Amino acid sequence: MTGQMSRRTVLKGLGTAIALPLFEGMLPGVATAAAVATRKAAPKRMAFLYVPNGVHMQDWTPKAEGTGFALPATLEPLKPFQQDFMVLSGLTADKARPNGDGPGDHARALSAFLTGRQARKTHGADIRAGISVDQIAAEKVAQETRFRSLELGCEPGRQAGNCDSGYSCAYSCNISWRTESTPNASEINPRLVFERLFSNGVKGEAATARAKRERYRLSVLDLVMEDANNLRHRLGATDQKKMDEYLTAVRELEMRLVRDERVETGVSRKGRSETGVSERGKEMGVGERGRALKPAGVPTDYGEHVRLMADMMALAFQGDLTRVATFVIANEGSNRSYGFLKVPEGHHDLSHHGGDKAKHAKLQKINHFHASQLAYLLGKLKGIKEGDGTLLDNCMIVYGSGIGDGNAHNHDELPILLAGKGNGTLKPGRHVRYKRNTPLTNLYVAMLDLFGAPVKSFGDSNGKLEGLA
Repeated sequence: MTGQMSRRTVLKGLGTAIALPLFEGMLPGVATAAAVATRKAAPKRMAFLYVPNGVHMQDWTPKAEGTGFALPATLEPLKPFQQDFMVLSGLTADKARPNGDGPGDHARALSAFLTGRQARKTHGADIRAGISVDQIAAEKVAQETRFRSLELGCEPGRQAGNCDSGYSCAYSCNISWRTESTPNASEINPRLVFERLFSNGVKGEAATARAKRERYRLSVLDLVMEDANNLRHRLGATDQKKMDEYLTAVRELEMRLVRDERVETGVSRKGRSETGVSERGKEMGVGERGRALKPAGVPTDYGEHVRLMADMMALAFQGDLTRVATFVIANEGSNRSYGFLKVPEGHHDLSHHGGDKAKHAKLQKINHFHASQLAYLLGKLKGIKEGDGTLLDNCMIVYGSGIGDGNAHNHDELPILLAGKGNGTLKPGRHVRYKRNTPLTNLYVAMLDLFGAPVKSFGDSNGKLEGLA
């Protein structure tokens, strides 16, 4: 590397590009004013996480308002982060209501969640919802990051067909909409997300690099080690540590992907020769030279699948690969079974509980599990130092559902949580209750304003949500 080094640096190799975190000191001996400027320049990130079928609201909503509220059962996994989020009660997604369109609450719930628009009732090619808030934010910062936005999911979805009372399947699985008729499909394969984040995007070259890694049992880091070593001596001690920690996180994530792929394909490391494997490859335990793994698959362990995607999001934010992300933890109307929670019934079936207490208890287990996955992401973000604070401090993360109670299919009193401090613009640690039927989109108007992408209105908003800062 020659010339002046950017605070954002990319390590390059064959078909590979690994963006590094924001450096503070940059070079040994640089005046502390540079570090101060860097901290002030830390960008805001915005993310939206969605869970389907509503929640058991009795175990979600805190009884007290303001600070110091007791966490209800569903939110107990978030106890270590109570000062890092606020619960927002009273918000409504009016465009998820029928409004004359009849059944189809699940399709409308997801399609309206980030758009605030009524989806056209069709299961043909003429789908229409609205531009989603994540894409408004992404447009503002698209020129500053490698990826405009990141769309993640955990369940496959169809982009055509009738999935909910005359509504296209596209409405039930897509939360992000680039235009009113163009959804951004979520990627559910962790390996493909990893390859996208850490390849250089050059047609053919990335595929060649992956083939080489698989053939010789190399890590993606093996391909950038020369660049990394050249950079290391140019960094101060703090930034050396930061780079090493980031590369370690990338390596550990890659190791988990390899382990999961071995489980999926039935490949065992036991008794394998390690002859001819790179040192990085040995650390990864990836087997002998020349035997390629089968293509990556989606993990059968749902919790691991969610956590892998959360880690991808965290690394993408840390390396400033993108500043905007969405994550559909399960598609709307999902009837996934949670046997590992001793809940063999389908989630959607249980959500139609009819007041049955046994079903309530099982729903609470599912909701608790989802909250624990959010806690994992918040812990990951809070564990990453950035400037004088953490990466979580520079995030605005919405978590929730477009349905309140799954049995009632109501779209008011939604379960909505806002985490992070938005680079000092939010005041978390509170339960804030708003007037009934306050548009959810009022929250997005406020968030866009804090993000530096102000709008006069969005979707069905009627103002800017107050009381966040």
